[in-house]
Amino acid sequence: MAVSIKIDDELKNRIQQLAGLRRRSAHWIMREAIEQYVQREEARESFRQEALASWVAYQETGRHLTGSEARSWLDSWGTDDERTAPECHE
Repeated sequence: MAVSIKIDDELKNRIQQLAGLRRRSAHWIMREAIEQYVQREEARESFRQEALASWVAYQETGRHLTGSEARSWLDSWGTDDERTAPECHE
């Protein structure tokens, strides 16, 4: 699928300068930038959907961990006293 985008001259010059420094084509720089943007936004959307699902589950069940419980568990990671995940409670 061929797609074209319009960019202003300043951005075009910046892309061309970066492409020259990286010994890549301007096309490669733009494609890479779009790929990274899409990956980042997909991850952000996945996180958002997971948070919304967690909120719905909490509203339905009331089960949760406190911030203190979660921090205590996470603080144990990588230590000799590493703990398993705490159980959710109401």
